[in-house]
Formats: sequence, C-alpha cells, structure tokens
Amino acid sequence: MRTRHTLGLAAVVSCATLFAMVLVVRDGESGGDASSRSRFPKGHYAALGDSYTSGPDIPDQNGEPAGCDRSDRNYPALVADGLGLEATRFRDMSCSGATMGDLLAPQSTDDGVNPAQLSAVSSNTRLVTLGIGGNDIGFASLVTTCVKAGARHQRYQRDQMENGAVSRADDDPCRARYVSVGTDEVATRITAAGRRLSAALRAIGQRAPNARVYVVGYPSILPAKGGGGNGGGDGDCVRAMGLAPGDVSFLRQKEQQLNAMLRDRAEAAGAVYVDTYTPSVGRDACAAPDVRWIEPLIPAAPAASVHPNERGERGMARAVLSAVRAAGS
Repeated sequence: MRTRHTLGLAAVVSCATLFAMVLVVRDGESGGDASSRSRFPKGHYAALGDSYTSGPDIPDQNGEPAGCDRSDRNYPALVADGLGLEATRFRDMSCSGATMGDLLAPQSTDDGVNPAQLSAVSSNTRLVTLGIGGNDIGFASLVTTCVKAGARHQRYQRDQMENGAVSRADDDPCRARYVSVGTDEVATRITAAGRRLSAALRAIGQRAPNARVYVVGYPSILPAKGGGGNGGGDGDCVRAMGLAPGDVSFLRQKEQQLNAMLRDRAEAAGAVYVDTYTPSVGRDACAAPDVRWIEPLIPAAPAASVHPNERGERGMARAVLSAVRAAGS
C-alpha cells in the first residue's frame, strides 16, 4: 500500500519523532514441497499488486523499473519457487503505489515506468495472484493523518499533565476526521474500490480464461484491542506507531473492512480469496521485532515503514501456496 512517494511515511516518522508455500510451516522454513509443484499445470504465473506484494526495502531489490521496489524475496517470488516454476514462466508486475487503474495502464514511479500490469496476463497464464486495494482507498494517507493526529493528541495530554489539568482529549481524533453522523468517508472509498476490483477481475478472466485467480488480502497491521503479539496492544501502538489509542481500533476496523470487500468481490467473480490476516494476528507492527510480519514507523528490519518484512512475505507466500494446494491448481 505504499504511495508513489514511498508511502509518504518518511515524513510521518520525522513528524512523530519531533512530537515525541503451501504448508503450515515455521518462520524460516521453505515455502513449498514436491506435492505443491506437481499440482501446478503447464502455463505461466502472473503476480499483480501493490507494495505489500512487491516488498519495498527487503533485500535484494530487483526488477524493472527500480521504482517499483520489488524484492526477490517477496511472496510472488517465493510462490514461484515453491511451485518449481522456471523464470520464463513467472512474471512479477507488482509495483509500489499501484492502484487498480495501474492494472490497465502504465504506472509512473519515482524511477521508471511500469507497464500495465495486465500486460503479463494472457491465454497462456494459468495462475494469477492479485494483492491490491490499499492505495485505492488512500490507506497510506489515512495512516499519515492518524499519526499526525496522534502526535497532537500526545502533546495535548502531556501539556494537560504538566499544567495539572484534568480534561482529556478524545482518544480517537482521526476517526472524527473521517467519520461523522451518517457519513464514513473510508467506507465510501472501500465500496468504490470494490466496483473497480470487480471490473479488474472481469478483465483478467477475459485475458486468461483458463487461469485460477487468487485475490490476496492484507495481513494484520495493528493488534486486536488489548493484546498484540507478545504483550502488544493499543498502548504499545501509541509508542510504536504514534497513534491515539482509539485510532488503533479505527485503523484496524478499516483494514478489516477492506479485506472483507476483497473477499466478497473475489468470491462473486469466482476467484479464490487468500486470507493473510488470520495467520498474522499477533504479528502486527506493534508486536515484538522477532515475531512481527509488519514493521512499525521506524523499521527494525530491512523493510519499508508499515509494510511487510521478509518474515511477513514468507507468511503471505505460505498462505497463497496453501490456497493453491487446496484448490488443486
């Protein structure tokens, strides 16, 4: 869900600082086996998606254009390896900042132009993974706004304590920015993105009528209230993400709504939805560094802010491979 300018979270970090494939295997194990490889039919695999697919800042970065921030350890690469595909049968078109419009038209990046992602999909394609939608609803700018609101919230609370005051600021200032009586701006964006996803899935079906399509959801970015990985929770997210406590819940709910839309639209189109959220619960950006799949505002591992690290990409690959195996593709 990285923006065209690397999610815009470098600025967020500065702001926050200023204001204070196929198996259920363990992390680090291989993602595929001989049984999964034998099930994949002759044909090609096309991987489409945004930065949660491409793997920005995870070494080694490869592919053209460089501005797409593709890692050779992102989940498409691991899925292709798990299926035993030769390089000539695998095309990774994922790109940071991609929206559904970039599936059908070239995408300009900070360093080069990515061809329309659907240009890799043809009658020879037998497998398509699609991980997209976050940029269509402006999730990166949503996080940025919430972090800035969280910084103001923390400063207000600190000033109140120093002055001996007893009043408290609302603990969900970002929610108030997007949700008012009878109106939910983010929910409206999700609905609109759903219509675009349905159109994209129809286009994929027309180009590759014999392909099985997997819509890949987003992993858990923020913890369940009162408990993230290894003692995490909303309080830990105030520190790791600079968010007001109530806005941790707000952002979590919006991600869940986005995933629910992806699931509904995928199933309606006859595609397979891949749930990466459930296996990543407790491995969010506020979890301990040795278990989390998503890095916080200031990453401790080679990965972009609020994006999957290598552990997260491996986990997503396992979820995809498991779905491929279950479907018998």
